[in-house]
Parts: sequence; C-alpha cells; structure tokens
Amino acid sequence: MAMSAASEEKDEQNEHFEDEEQGDEEEEEQAKPYMDISELEQMKISSTDIKKLRDGNFYTVESIAYTPKKQLTEIKGISDQKVEKIQEAAYKLLSTNMTFCTASDYYQKRSEIIKITTGSTKLDELLGGGIETGSITEIFGEFRTGKTQICHMLCVTCQFPVSSGGAEGCALYIDTEGTFRPKRVAQMAERFGMDSNDLLDNISFARAYSSDHQMKLLQEAASMMTTSHYSLVIVDSATALFRSEYVGRAELAERQQIL
Repeated sequence: MAMSAASEEKDEQNEHFEDEEQGDEEEEEQAKPYMDISELEQMKISSTDIKKLRDGNFYTVESIAYTPKKQLTEIKGISDQKVEKIQEAAYKLLSTNMTFCTASDYYQKRSEIIKITTGSTKLDELLGGGIETGSITEIFGEFRTGKTQICHMLCVTCQFPVSSGGAEGCALYIDTEGTFRPKRVAQMAERFGMDSNDLLDNISFARAYSSDHQMKLLQEAASMMTTSHYSLVIVDSATALFRSEYVGRAELAERQQIL
C-alpha cells in the first residue's frame, strides 16, 4: 500500500510538471508579439510565395498587412494579383488588429504594454514609466549629454524580469559611430549584481560602416527577431551615416525619405 501511494504521488508530480511545462509553452505562444509569415500557409498561400516574401525581407504576417501594396509588388515573382490575395490573407489572420475596437478595449491593450526602466527613477517618471516596447523612441541632445550611456543601460535593464522594470529579452545593438563599449555595459550589469558574461551574451552587436550597410543590418535584424526573443533594438545613431553621406540641400529630400 505504501509503495502504491508513493507511486501515485510520483505520477501526480509528473503530471503536475507536465502541466507546468505545457502552461509555459502556451504562455510563450501567447506572449509572441508577432505572427510568423509561415502562418499564411493555412490561408492557402503557397510555400513558394512565402519563400519569395522572406527573400524580400518580410518575415511576419504583420509586415505584410502593414506594408503598402506598391511596395509588395516590387518583390521578385509576386504579381499584383498575388499581392491582393496575400494581403487579404494577412488581414484575415490579423482580423482583431485590422478593424475597429472600443476605446475601452484599446485602453486595456495599452495598459498591458511593457516599459523598460532607464535605471533612473526621475527619467522613468518623465517617460511615463520607462521606454515603451513596441514603439520607436528617439533620444536626442547635444554632444556628451549621456545619450549613448542610456543606450548602454537599456541593454542591461531590458533583460530584467518584467516585475523589476525589464522585458525579459535580449538586446540588438547597431553602432554607427563606434561608441559601443561592452566593458561599460559589464560594469553596469555588476552594479545590479548580474553575471556580466551571461548578460553580454544576450546582446547582439553589429558595427555599421555606411548607410547602405545600416539598412542591410536592419533587414538582418528583422529576420533575427523572428527566431529569438528580442525586447530592444538600438541604433546609435540612426542619422549619423546619412548626415555624412547625403550632404547639402540638394540631397536633403532623398535623405529624409530613406530615414
């Protein structure tokens, strides 16, 4: 009887652990902020067309739904007729995001947005809680006012648990001016009692040498973000290479259009 009871208890524990694992997997699925482009197959979009979309640097259903049709028709092998069909399929998959909702529903969505702490209580207060995920935040100011230091700090804090002001994700850093310093990031990590080696391993870094290279790295980043959980993308600085390559009023309009 004792052996039987122990066996039953062990089975219950195993079931409990399995339930927890399944629950974690379900939470991970629900937490995904995007829908992989492969989901278009369930809407009868061929795998060949999906591959063409990937080759054109489109990796999510959202990117298809939010992109103008004229831009999608520039993808090699995708006709106007196919664009209509593909985008219609994307709209159906994202039906809850592509139509009207009540203000109360939108308020609820806004309240669930994760904000990343800057490490400064006062700055977080000014920003309404920190750097908002899912949005573009531009930091600007004069030379040597701490802009890059904030970027370094965010590489640390984005890896915090959500309950501590983080987003529990990796950081992706594109450096256009040669100002990224891993040693400084490691020092910041140690301030919070974090393992600097593990933290640095969770930061994907690339140095951009021209505006074309910067754009290529951003396309590569889009692909990387569909395979790993990145909670933060930093481009420091977003405009430096464009300012140096597009000089004078004659090129100002073209520069602004690309940016």
